[in-house]
Amino acid sequence: MIGLDFPALAELTPLLARQRTIAIVGAVLVTVLVFELVRRRKLREEYSVVWIAVAIAVAVLALEQDLLLTVSAWIGASSSVSTLFFGALVFLFALVLQFSVRLSRLTLRHRILGQRVALLQEELERLRNDRGAAPGDAIARKEPRGRDEVA
Repeated sequence: MIGLDFPALAELTPLLARQRTIAIVGAVLVTVLVFELVRRRKLREEYSVVWIAVAIAVAVLALEQDLLLTVSAWIGASSSVSTLFFGALVFLFALVLQFSVRLSRLTLRHRILGQRVALLQEELERLRNDRGAAPGDAIARKEPRGRDEVA
């Protein structure tokens, strides 16, 4: 066995052959899907590394029953399948946390960008007025209709 010797380790049962097959097939399908999404430029490479790492981890845990049972005993899971679900829950929590951090950063950038655009528009209006030109002469102006529309 790998790692520490846990008394509960003897009570745990390894994955059934069907469960192991489903875990491995799922890991392979995720890997193929990630490569296809990267190829089509629908998923950035930086995110693909995370998904590939998770697929490899699931495949390793499905193939190495001793490792899965040791991890199950270490976290106190009642079955090896519970360990895989717990791992999925931890992964999703980390993913949501990462996206929340990125969304917060993008929200701040969006606000700063909007403020800079407003300052540039004000400066452009001031320059047009200083020149004595009518506000719509040089450039046909288009006012945004909604808050999400980009001019």
